[in-house]
Order: sequence, then structure tokens, then C-alpha cells
Amino acid sequence: MRILLTLIFLSNLVFAQTGKEKVVVTDLTRIKQIGTIAASPDGKKAIFAVKTSEPNEENKLEYDYRVHVYLTDYQSVRQITRGPESVNGAIWSPDSKQIAFARNVKGKSQIFVMPLDGGEAFQLTDSKYGASSPNWSKDGTKISFSVGLSMTELLKDSLLNPQKGVPAWSLEKPGFKNNEFLKPNKNVKPNPDGTIEEIRAYLDKDVEDKKAKVFNRLSFQGESTTQPELTFNHIFVIDVKEGAKAIPITKGFMSYNGGTWLENGGMVVTTDLDSMQHPDREQSSKVLIMNADGSNKKMFLGEKGKSFNSITFSPDGKSVAFIKSTSEGVNIGELFIANADGSNPQAIKFDRSISGITWSKESKFIYFTAQSNGGQPMFRLDAKTLKTEQLTDFESGITGFDLSADKIVYAKTEVANPNELYVADLQMKNAVKLTSVNDWVKNKALSFPEKRIYTNTKGQKIEYWIMKPSNFEVGKKYPLLLNMHGGPTAMWGPGEFSMWHELQYFCSQGYGVVYANPRGSGGYGLDFLRANIKDWGTGPAEDVLAAESDAAKLAWVDTSRQVITGGSYAGYLTAWIVGHDNRFKAAFAQRGVYDLTTFLGEGNAWRLIPSYFNFPWNDKSEGVLESNSPYSFVDKIRTPLLIKHGENDLRTGPIQSEMMYKSMKIMGKEVEYVRMPGATHELSRTGNVRQRIDRMLRIYEFFERFIGVK
Repeated sequence: MRILLTLIFLSNLVFAQTGKEKVVVTDLTRIKQIGTIAASPDGKKAIFAVKTSEPNEENKLEYDYRVHVYLTDYQSVRQITRGPESVNGAIWSPDSKQIAFARNVKGKSQIFVMPLDGGEAFQLTDSKYGASSPNWSKDGTKISFSVGLSMTELLKDSLLNPQKGVPAWSLEKPGFKNNEFLKPNKNVKPNPDGTIEEIRAYLDKDVEDKKAKVFNRLSFQGESTTQPELTFNHIFVIDVKEGAKAIPITKGFMSYNGGTWLENGGMVVTTDLDSMQHPDREQSSKVLIMNADGSNKKMFLGEKGKSFNSITFSPDGKSVAFIKSTSEGVNIGELFIANADGSNPQAIKFDRSISGITWSKESKFIYFTAQSNGGQPMFRLDAKTLKTEQLTDFESGITGFDLSADKIVYAKTEVANPNELYVADLQMKNAVKLTSVNDWVKNKALSFPEKRIYTNTKGQKIEYWIMKPSNFEVGKKYPLLLNMHGGPTAMWGPGEFSMWHELQYFCSQGYGVVYANPRGSGGYGLDFLRANIKDWGTGPAEDVLAAESDAAKLAWVDTSRQVITGGSYAGYLTAWIVGHDNRFKAAFAQRGVYDLTTFLGEGNAWRLIPSYFNFPWNDKSEGVLESNSPYSFVDKIRTPLLIKHGENDLRTGPIQSEMMYKSMKIMGKEVEYVRMPGATHELSRTGNVRQRIDRMLRIYEFFERFIGVK
């Protein structure tokens, strides 16, 4: 196989930072993340959230996440919320004098309003279901918010189900029609030895008392536990004054999201396209415009096989921007601009996944970000000419932003600093750093990646990055770690926040690191995204191994000490590679998918199977599921393997990791299995901090057994 290699010289990136201290594993707890950013309507101030990891007062080994709101006048910064309860969804009032946010009270999220003239925040809502996602009306007199409740709760709720009705769509309970089982005779008492009605009442009581779970729905797996009951989201509106009573503006057995206010006092919400389809089956959505009391609902956008999001009206009220996506398969959503009534929609040619759509105040431009080529640049679209220009580079990532009339306030991640807040002009020039939440990294010896590109056997340009050990000395040899991303539609690079600590930690431990964006990754367009359909193993493995092979040619790499790891889809790819290649001394497969047929039933991400492959009952002749499953090659594994899974991970499911482990043990292979109690699929990003530290140390400790200096 001949691969063309192209080196991209980045003179400002290939040297280590001048700090001397190592990045240690507990530095994970020092990283502060900038969250939601909102510029005040008067343009004089901005609020932003900061997420921290705080030591637990009762157990020094544990940490608690905290999110609090900060205020800046673009000169100074101060914290304006405090306490043990985190604050979410902070938003300005139209007069720039107050903010609203959500905070837990007695285990339920409620909406609070805080005046910024020095007054105390007051609790606006007291919803028994909780309240979140506040949106202020244009005149400042009302706030809309979301509530979530279960099917059982909705059936009994006199406001959201005033007719005491049942869904028009089937709950798919075998043997019953018209959902009549949802209306049991209250005079029937539970009796295991009684009539069929009494037996059914007894069984219902068992479910109520959590002695049994009964499943009839398709999407019954949540992130951490099974969910036999459907949940619904509804929108309420409340006057902004203490003691006000909230009123529901959506009702019934459908979920509504959004609650964005229009200048005329109306509201925009999204819901399922077909109200007669079970919510688990309906993948298409529609956008409704209605009065603030929920009356006069009219479909604004809707199309079979499509979903709509990011509905954003221009400040002058003349135009609307939105994202339209194909509901199923492997796709990238398209950005559209239309007249305010939805007519004359024009698709914008932009072959990346767009986020953060924000109109400029004079309605001339649309700003957005998009993961691309290892970064997340800011882009600006001229709403008249429909031409897009890139305002920032690929070596950093804009993780959040908002606009005023003359400035952009934004959060940025880069190799030199994982996250800070900045302000710049509307061309993203003359930037000024506003925060120093992560300035502690100045004292750290950081490794800056060197970007390279090669052309694979399909003619695709594959970007990858090589990082030297942060304590690099000429003439010495170092181990090399191939680290791979999941998804498979994720993208890594110097402008990606989530991997900052892990990559720097291993470089500080004396490892060189190489990572790539193989075919199927996000950030390179639709054709590249779809290039791994029916090929999760062979093609992507070619790409990442070519990057690793090139890095291994460097004079400082000890080719006898190469290791490999990855999580989620990359856990799959780790197992696939060690079942086909024996170059690595050790491997660590994290929360992976190993048998694609089993994954269909075990994981809540099961739609990946029909999107990339086929249903097993339609795959009997082609056999693509078996041929693409790492478990099919478990007998070929010669590399010592550590397998990790969260016990509550229902996105990929732990059964497959048990299959891999047990099969390797039966065959007498070198394998170890780690289960994380209570952990979900998000362990490495937002999981228990102690378990996140444990994960990092287990990778390092396992590798050192095989490549450490004896």
C-alpha cells in the first residue's frame, strides 16, 4: 500500500511551552470550562457560566461539579451566583436589568429571577415536575419554561390532560386496542387469586411498587437505566412577579420544545411531525407558531423524513434561519435562510455541521461555528449574498459565543489554554482576554501537536497530529501511544476541548502521542462522513495505522514500545486492530461495541446499525454485521488487552465487553476487565471525577506493565 505523506509545518506549534511542571492526573480537577454565554441586550455586559470541580466536603477523594454565573462589563469579571446548587440556562431580561436561570430546590429544578442592581434572586416557579430552559418574552413581562413528566403523571394531570384522555397513537401493548388498559376500573382491587381484572390490578400494583418493569416501547434504554415509561416535555408561561401562577400552553401526549418568543408576542415550538405515530417511532419534526396562550397553532416548517432545529429569526423580523436534516441515516444538517413567513427558503452551501446560529444586530450577517479540520472556527454568512467567510483558524475552537452591536464575546479552547473568555470586534479581530480561569497552565510544560496529512487508498486526505513527550530530549527514545476518537462522527484536533488533559497528561508521562481523523469522522464534509458505511473496521484502521506508522519512523520513537487506546466507537476500533495487527505491546478498549448484532438490542444508540449497516434479518446474504464485528476475530488477538465499561452504560451496553473478556479468558489470553459502578457512557467527559481519574491511571498503569522501564 502506497501512501502519500504531506507535512504541514506549524512553526509556532511544534515546540513545548516554556513551563517546567508536568501535567499531572489531578490537574483534571483544575480545568474550568466556560459554558453558556449571553450578551446583554443593551450591549454593555455579558453573562457566562463556568463549570468547576470542587472538593467534596465529606470525602476528600471525591469532587462535585458546580456551575455558576459570572458577569463582565468587558473590563472586569465577577461571580454573581454562589452556593452548592449549580445554575443553568441563564438568560437576560430585555431591559438588561435582570437575569433568569434554573437552579435545584429540594431535588427539582426551578426558575429564579435575579435583579442585577444588588437585589436577591427570588424563586419564580414551584413546579412539582421541575422547571428548566427559561425564555424571556420580548416585553419582559413573561417567561416561558419547560417541564418534563412521565406518562403516569400526564394521565393524572388536570392541566396538561384536562379531558383525562389517552394517547391517540398506539402504545403497542399486545392484545389491547385503543389503549383501553390505561383506563382501569378503580373499583377493582388487586388480587392474585381473583378475576382477570383483579389479576391485572395486582400486576399493575407490582409495577407501581417497582417489583416489575414492563416494556412495550421501542426506545426503552436511557443513558443509565431502562425506561419503560415514556416522558413528555411541555411549555408553560408565567408572569415575572413573585407569587405568579404558571399556565401550560402545550398539552396532551406529545412533547414540545423551544418556547422562543417572537416580536409580536407569539411563540415558536418544535414537536413530532405525525401526532398519530408513537413518539419512539416518529423521527420527523415540525415547527409550530402559536399565540402565547397556546391558541392558533400553525405549522411553520415540516416535511416527512426531515427534522428542524435552530430556528432563529432576524432582529428586523424579515428573515428566519434554520437547520433542516434528514431524519435517518448518516447526514449533515443544511442551513437555510427564508422569509419570515417561511417562504423562499434558500439552502446555504456549507459542507460541515453548523452550530450556534446567531444573527448580527442589524440582521445583515449570520454567525455560527462548525467543527472542521481539527478545530471549531467561527464563520460569518452574508444574508444577502449567501457567501460565507471563515473568521478564526483551525488550531483553536470557539466553544460558545454571543453578539452585541459591535462585539463578539466568546470562549476559546487551544493547546496553550483549555478554555478562556475573550471579546473581539465583529471580524473576530483585536481580541482581548477577559478571564484567567485556566492560567495555571502557564507553569506547565505542554506538548504542541505537529499536523500532517496523508492520502489513503480511496484518495481521501487524512489529517493527523503527532505530539512529542513534553520532557523531550534529543537522542532519547520514547514510547508511542495511538489514541483514537469515537463517534464514529467525532473529530479531534488542537481546537477540540474534551481531550486537552488526556493528551497532555500522557505527553507529560513521557509518551509520544499520535491521533487522526479517519474516514467517517466529522469535520470534513458529507462524503468523508459516509466513507465508513459498511466499513467500520478495515478502512478506518488503515487510516489510523498509517498515521501511527508515519509517527513511528521518527527518530525519537521506540518502536518496541507502542500502545493503543480508544473509547466508544474507538473502543470498537481498538479491538478490531488488535484482532488484525500485532504491532502493539498493550491495548485498552474503553466502553466499546464489539458485536454489532448484540449491539442492536443492547445499546440505546442502536440506530447506528441500520444507518451504517443493515438489520440482522436483512443481512443474511451479505453478512456485513459479522464481518465488521471485532468479536468475530477475538481468537486472533495476541495483544494484552484491558477492557473497561461503565456498569450503567446503556448507550453501548456492557454485555459485549463481557463477551470479549470471557472469550479471551477461555482461550487463555492476556486480558483484564474493569467495570465502573454507576458509570454511564459519559464517564470520561462528565462522569464522577474520581472515576475519571481512575480511568486515566488505569490506562497508564496497564501500559507500564508492558512498556515501562524494568
